[in-house]
Amino acid sequence: MTAWFKRKEKGIQTRTEEKKDTPKGLWYKSPTGKIVESDELAKNFYVSPEDDYHVRIGSKEYFEILFDDKFKELDEDLTAKDPLKFEDTKKYTDRLKAAKEKTGLKDAVRTAVGKSMGKELVVACMDFSFIGGSMGAVVGEKIARAIDHARKKKLPFLMISKSGGARMMEAAHSLMQMAKTSAKLAQLADAGLPYISLCTDPTTGGTTASYAMLGDINISEPGALIGFAGPRIVKDTTGKELPDGFQTAEFVKEHGFLDFIVHRRDLKKKVNLYIDLITNQPLRTLEEEPVN
Repeated sequence: MTAWFKRKEKGIQTRTEEKKDTPKGLWYKSPTGKIVESDELAKNFYVSPEDDYHVRIGSKEYFEILFDDKFKELDEDLTAKDPLKFEDTKKYTDRLKAAKEKTGLKDAVRTAVGKSMGKELVVACMDFSFIGGSMGAVVGEKIARAIDHARKKKLPFLMISKSGGARMMEAAHSLMQMAKTSAKLAQLADAGLPYISLCTDPTTGGTTASYAMLGDINISEPGALIGFAGPRIVKDTTGKELPDGFQTAEFVKEHGFLDFIVHRRDLKKKVNLYIDLITNQPLRTLEEEPVN
């Protein structure tokens, strides 16, 4: 009898298609251990209904949440170069190629214009899946051009940050984007146009030190990591224990660096509420969207 349960030959493997494992993507397990169906998660704005955990999403999902229907992507064909011929464990050009193939994206930010609650809005959204959402020359240029488009068309601008910081493979070319985007935002402010900055998980490094914290109103999703250097580096540098919740959105708001924390299901109406308040316009509701 026991022979029935023993393989006579070693090294026999079950083919992948014959395994009875749950298909990838059918379920999602949050960091707190809660399990939810992927379809239900999508219907709930990619927020776990069990524990309110905001799952990391990209520009595709944010554009679906924010825009009423159609939108026009801006400067979608801009791609990064390798002026420094950078190479560490692999060539930068190889990293770019792999990131493009894996994500289907051209770089770590997408910019678009479309109607949100009936009025035109320019949105720039970072994608953490593309080399950690790192800020290189293309990211800075696309954000700068999106701001220029907002100025030209006299439209409000929303920046959605999700980044590990400046892209080290581009060195000074990357760091220059901090100054360039900040200067463009100053021009937007001089034009009297609203800028809303949304910090999502994670917003760190040069992103935090530039456009992510320059909004007329700075908002964040619950629980997002927001800081310059990471908690481990801060702890090692200072030699001190960090307080509970250090660098979470709630901690940052408590210390005055955020104005509001916004649940993702409320994001569209809250962003447009802030824009209406800044521009002294009649307040819009999702039920009564103006038609132009």
